Amino acid sequence: MSEQLNLTEEQQSAWVREQYLKATKYLADKGVVTDNVAPQDSRYLVPIVAVWKLNTMSDGSVWVISGDLPCDHISTSAADNVRDALRNFSMKWQLQAQNIVQTVNDQTQLDFARLLVSRAEGLFELCEKDDIWPED
Repeated sequence: MSEQLNLTEEQQSAWVREQYLKATKYLADKGVVTDNVAPQDSRYLVPIVAVWKLNTMSDGSVWVISGDLPCDHISTSAADNVRDALRNFSMKWQLQAQNIVQTVNDQTQLDFARLLVSRAEGLFELCEKDDIWPED
């Protein structure tokens, strides 16, 4: 997170916009059309991770994660807040990586599994930092 200090406010805003576009494109590729973002529930740790609570056109909402990690999403029913969403992504990625390692023999997929484990561990570490989550 120290990299954030080296970015201007304009660069940080550009990064947040870029992550929002990545998140909405990711959902669109999955067939989910977004309506708007819930900014009060979303968090950005520039330039590491952005977690968005996005309302969809189908009257639901999802948590979407983007940044220096794979884009992914979960239902908002799986997590009450951003911190819980990060924990959920961390656990989901650990399980996904374990499944890949146990069932796949393709080097590209095994490399992806290692990336998932690395990012899952990083998310878990972020969840454990109470100073980042003053509202909890």
